[in-house]
Amino acid sequence: MSGSVNLHDLARLNPAARANLLKRSEADLGPFLDRVRPIIEAVRLEGDVALARFANEFDKSPVKASEIAATKSDFDAAFKAVEPEVIAAIEFAVENIRKFHTDQKPEEMWLHEMRPGAFAGDRFRPIPSVACYVPRGKGSFPSVVMMTTIPAVVAGVKNICVVTPPGPDGKIDAATLVAARLAGVDKVYKCGGAQGVAAVAYGTETVPKCAKIVGPGSPYVVAAKRLLADIIDPGIPAGPSESIIFADETVDGRLAALDLLVEAEHGQDSSAYLVTPSPKVAEAAIKALPDFWAKMSEQRVAFSSAVLTGPRGGVVLTPDVDSAMAFINDYAPEHLEILSDEPFAYLGRIENAGEVLLGKHTPVTLGNFVLGPNAVLPTSRAAMTHSPLSVFDYMKRISVGYVTSSGYPELAKHARVLATYEGFDAHANAVSEIRSNLLK
Repeated sequence: MSGSVNLHDLARLNPAARANLLKRSEADLGPFLDRVRPIIEAVRLEGDVALARFANEFDKSPVKASEIAATKSDFDAAFKAVEPEVIAAIEFAVENIRKFHTDQKPEEMWLHEMRPGAFAGDRFRPIPSVACYVPRGKGSFPSVVMMTTIPAVVAGVKNICVVTPPGPDGKIDAATLVAARLAGVDKVYKCGGAQGVAAVAYGTETVPKCAKIVGPGSPYVVAAKRLLADIIDPGIPAGPSESIIFADETVDGRLAALDLLVEAEHGQDSSAYLVTPSPKVAEAAIKALPDFWAKMSEQRVAFSSAVLTGPRGGVVLTPDVDSAMAFINDYAPEHLEILSDEPFAYLGRIENAGEVLLGKHTPVTLGNFVLGPNAVLPTSRAAMTHSPLSVFDYMKRISVGYVTSSGYPELAKHARVLATYEGFDAHANAVSEIRSNLLK
């Protein structure tokens, strides 16, 4: 580890320095947009040939244009390659994630009587198709497969596929294939990065054109989604990982440090803060980090230490709980963990967060893998206006209205007044005596 862990004393920061703490790595996508444009155009014009070329160039993976799709034998081999305990863990997670999203799924239709004889409501239908993006560059993520595909299956989406970068052996990560099959998805394609987004936006000889793409990714993926937003629904903003661990004075600082490393280890572009009003907790957390780093791999130490000593991480010491809550709400973190003997005392004060995990026995790890709620969450302050990925992201609402002959006159009278006021003659005529005479 190079450098020392940041300790930001919020009371001593001017507004500009405080604002800098809120920035994320994807804040300026300008350079990525420029690099992504030619990749998108190549995929649009060349299809599978471009996907194979980019797999070789970017992923150092010997993929041929004729081998973009995973085969049945690939799936079968994956189940033999993955350890039984890993398969069991995936099965456990699948069960919880499926239950959560099944409980979340709305009734097919609701219809309420707005006025006597006048009914209105919503009918929910699945979207026609979705591509689930599963990153691979900094690890393998069967958890992302489950979080993105299972709610789509529960929602009833007919055409679901997974796009993911191939490995240096030219193959798809085995656990990714296991998770896809257990979730109920058998279409997985070897195309990651901006080229994967372009593939499902335009369609290729092998990869189907999709109505929507969901899932987290690198700034290249985020940039491609932004450029292709008129072609494919880009879903919720889901960029590099970020978290805030809030800990009050009732918490052992070592526990806070342990959980601070969870999202920080994703990559150097992650963001991670411990926010606390307790100097004792802050000091203990910083002191404990080296012991935890000693129990991690060199790569994960490099990632997490870069975050905690860099511009988007560290410990934020606040003068009081109020300022801690204000900072958290301004930050609008993807993951928020509240460590306290009384975590529910703080829940009502949280306005902006992708998820809130309460208490000492609910680390982010559980939310990321097995608890059930979706771990694909809005990033880069998007939690101010966006929600976690859910079954609703794979469904659309169709408004439904029905007015009886007895309910019609009252509604028609008021509607005609408004139509006339706004100058819409046809609107007014449609609820005038003309209609009444035609219905006799």
